[in-house]
Parts: sequence; structure tokens; C-alpha cells
Amino acid sequence: MAKTQVVAKVGLKKESGYLYFIDKDGDISRAQMSRAGRKKGKASRKKVAKVGVKKESGYLYFIDKKGNVARASMARGRKVGKKKTAKKKATKRKAVKKKATKRKVAKKKPAKKKKAVKKKVVKKKKAAKKKPAKKKKAVKKKKAAKKKPAKKKKAVKKKVAKKKKATKKKAAKKRKR
Repeated sequence: MAKTQVVAKVGLKKESGYLYFIDKDGDISRAQMSRAGRKKGKASRKKVAKVGVKKESGYLYFIDKKGNVARASMARGRKVGKKKTAKKKATKRKAVKKKATKRKVAKKKPAKKKKAVKKKVVKKKKAAKKKPAKKKKAVKKKKAAKKKPAKKKKAVKKKVAKKKKATKKKAAKKRKR
């Protein structure tokens, strides 16, 4: 782990809800953190203390818990010895495995017959027949008013009787199933 060095003693007191950082000029600045209620976009930066720290490459500059400007050397590359020990520990962990338990597979129910599809098709056909029939009835009524009304009533009664028979047959078929 990198050792930290205090570069400048400032003793800054931090407020909650703000992010404190060292800007390009080497001064301490703060910006409002993104929380609920804050508008979107870049947060306005405000200089809190003028320090004028000159940054060197290879170091990470930050504000420590006491409010002072500190720096830590950045990690560059890895040491070969540490990498090998990490691999050995990983292989030991892999050796200990839990036994897999078998799970019972739920049996699938047999597929239902396509009764619902047939009903939908029948309903669509009925609906298609009903719409033009309404228009025809209006036209027929006008003609019936001019011609003989007695014949018209008999024909309508026959159609109604046929429809009733058809519905009774369908109901009987459903009961048998």
C-alpha cells in the first residue's frame, strides 16, 4: 500500500453533500454531489481555499480526513512475487466444491385441444355477418313499407326459428364434450 504524505496543512472543515477536490491550479474546490432535487448538468465549482500546490506526475493528490492536502504514489505495474501467491490461493479455493443436488423436474400437463380457436373464428364470422345484415334490414324496411308487410314478417319468423335451432344444436354438442 502506498504511503501518504501531507503536502499542505489547511485544516479544512467539510460540509456533507459536497465533493472536495484539488483543481488544476492546486487549490481546494468543491462541487455539489448529484442527489435528488439537484438539476442535471455540470455542478458549479467553488474555490474553498487557495493553496497553490504544484502537482508532480506519479502522485495522486487528495484532501485527507483532517482537511489537509495529501498525496500518495500511484500504483505502476505489479510485482511478480505477489501474482504467484495469489494464484496458489485461488487454486486451493477451487478444490473445495459443494456437491450438486438433483432436482425433480415437474411433469408437463398435456396440451389442451384448440377449442378456443374455433370459438374465436365462429364469433368473428357471426360479427361479420351481423354488420351487413343491419344495413340490409334498414333497406328492406323501406321496401317493406312500400310492399306487402305480411310476407316480410313470416320470413323473419322463419329466420329466428332457424337461429334458435342452430344455437340449441351447438349447446348440445358442447354438453357431449
